[in-house]
Amino acid sequence: MAENRASEYPEGTPCWVDAQLPDVEAGRRFYGELFGWTFEDQPQGTVRALKDGKPVASLAHKTDGRLPTVWTVSFTTPDAEALCRRIRAAGGQVVSPPAPFGDLGVTALVTDPEGAVFSLWQPGTTPGFGRRHEPGTFAWVQLYTRDTDTANTFYGGLFHDALFGPDTDPDFGRAPVSDVFAAEMPPHFLVHFAVEDVDAGLREVTRLGGRVQVPPFETSYGTAAVVTDNQGASFALLHR
Repeated sequence: MAENRASEYPEGTPCWVDAQLPDVEAGRRFYGELFGWTFEDQPQGTVRALKDGKPVASLAHKTDGRLPTVWTVSFTTPDAEALCRRIRAAGGQVVSPPAPFGDLGVTALVTDPEGAVFSLWQPGTTPGFGRRHEPGTFAWVQLYTRDTDTANTFYGGLFHDALFGPDTDPDFGRAPVSDVFAAEMPPHFLVHFAVEDVDAGLREVTRLGGRVQVPPFETSYGTAAVVTDNQGASFALLHR
C-alpha cells in the first residue's frame, strides 16, 4: 500500500478529485455520511473534504446547469502551460486554460482525443491528496475509452514515467467502455474510492439517496461497483 503522506508526485500521477454539483450542501451531507468526511471552505466557493484532518477531495457548485454533474480527476504537472501545449499537439483539447486557484496551485481542464475530460494540477502550497489508498479516500481512476491503444499512446506519451517508468505502481487504468457500460456511453474517467466492504458501501449509498449503476464486479485491481450520488455524479467503490 502506498504511503498516505502527500509527496512530490511524478507528472501524470492522479493527485486530486473534485465533484461539480448542483447543491454543495447536499453533497456535504451525502459524502460526509458515506466516507466520514469533514469539510472546510476554499477559494472560489468550493469546499475541501478532509479525512482524519487531511485533504482528500473537493466539492464545487456547478455554475451552469447544462454542465454534467460529475467527478473529475486531476493529474499533477510541474508546468500546466507546457503540458497543455503537449496535449494539443497529441490531439487533445484545452477546455479551460491554466489559471491560479488561490495560492494552492494552478488548474486547467482538458480532454483527450476521444473527448474524455480531466484536469491538470500544478502544485502551489497544496501538492494533492493528504491521504489516499485507504477507506474513504481515492484509490484508483479508470478511463473507459473506445480505443485503448490510442489511449495508451496518448497518455503514455504525456505521462510515460508515471505509467511505465521503473518501479511505478500507477493508480490509472484504461479499459474499453463496453467492459462495464453500454457501448454508446461516451469515453470518461471513473473515480474509485476505497471501502472496506463493497456491499456495505452499496447499502449506505442507497440509504443516502444514491443508486447502484453497476453491481460489484471483479477487476485486476480489486472488487468494484459503480454508483451515483443523490445528485447523479457517478463514482466507484473499490475494495483491494
